[in-house]
Amino acid sequence: MTRFFGLALTAGITALAFLISQWSGAISALTLAIVLGIILGNSVYARVEARATEGVNFAKTWLLRTGIVLYGFRITVQDVSSVGGEAIISDAILLISTFFLTCWLGIHYLKIDRKIVQLTAAGCSICGAAAIMATAPVVKAKSEQVSVAVALIVLFGTLCMFLYPLMYPYLNSYLTDHQFGIYIGSSVHEVAQVYAAGGNISPAVADAAVITKMIRVMMLAPFLLALSYTLQREDNSSQKIMIPWFAVWFIVVALLNSFIGEIVPKAVIHALIQLDTILLMMAMSALGLTTKISAFKQAGVKPLLLGGIICLWLIVGGFTVNWLVSQSFALVFAK
Repeated sequence: MTRFFGLALTAGITALAFLISQWSGAISALTLAIVLGIILGNSVYARVEARATEGVNFAKTWLLRTGIVLYGFRITVQDVSSVGGEAIISDAILLISTFFLTCWLGIHYLKIDRKIVQLTAAGCSICGAAAIMATAPVVKAKSEQVSVAVALIVLFGTLCMFLYPLMYPYLNSYLTDHQFGIYIGSSVHEVAQVYAAGGNISPAVADAAVITKMIRVMMLAPFLLALSYTLQREDNSSQKIMIPWFAVWFIVVALLNSFIGEIVPKAVIHALIQLDTILLMMAMSALGLTTKISAFKQAGVKPLLLGGIICLWLIVGGFTVNWLVSQSFALVFAK
C-alpha cells in the first residue's frame, strides 16, 4: 500500500507537469516534473514521506529503467539513414569531446564533486536529463548530485533553445538548413529543446535536428556500457563488470522498432511512446521529491561555471565540428 501511495503521488505531479507544459507550450514536461517535485519535496512532502518512500524509490529505479528501455520506440534505423553520415560523425565527435572536456575541467581544474561532473558530462554530451537519470545508477549518484546536474541542463539547454534561432541568420551562409539542423541536434541538450530550437526556424531544420538528436540518444547504450566498464576497472580491476542491462534492452527495442514499425499499428507505437513519457516523468517527479535545496547551496557556483563553459563549447565547437564535417563530405562526394 505504501508503494501505491508513493506512485500515486508521482503520478499526480506528472499529470500537473503535463498540463502546465501543454498550457505554456515552451517548457519541457520532463523539466517541469522535476521542478514541481523539488518544490513539493522541500515543503509538504515531509508530512507524507514515511508513507511515500517505497513508491517514490520504485519510481526512481524501476520506472526509470523501464522508461529508458521504451525510449527505443522513438528511434529506427531508417531515421538514422535519413540524415546520413554527417549526423553520425558530428554526434560521435561532439559526444566524445564534450564528455572528456567536461570531466577534465570539472574534476581536475574546477575540483567539483566527481559524480556531479560525470552526470553533467553525460547530460551535455548525449540527451540531457534522460541521460543523467540513466547514468545515475551506473556512477551510484545520490539524488542531490543528480538534481544539480539536471539543473545545469535545464538552465543552459533552455538558453540554447532561444539562442540558436537567433544565430541562424548569421550562420546560414555557412551551413544549409539540413546541416544547421544537424548542428542543433548534435549540440543542444534535451530532445524537447532541440525540437523547439529547430521548429522556431523551419520544419526542415526541425526534422534534421530531431533525427540527429535521436542518433545521439542511441549512443547512450554503448556509452553506459563503456562508462560502467571503466568505473569497475578503476574501483577494482578483478571485480566482475556490471552491465547496465536496461541500456542493452534500449538498443534491442530500437532495432526491433526498426523492423516491426511497418507491421505494428502506429497507434500502438504511439501509445508505447506516451507510456514511456509518463514513466520518465514519474521518475523525474520522484527525483525531485527526494532532492533537498541545501544540495544546490553545497554545490556552489563552480557547477554553474562548468555548465556555462560547456555550453559555450557546444555552441562554438559544435559549429566548428559541423562545418568541418560538412566540408569534408562535400570534398569527398565532389570527387
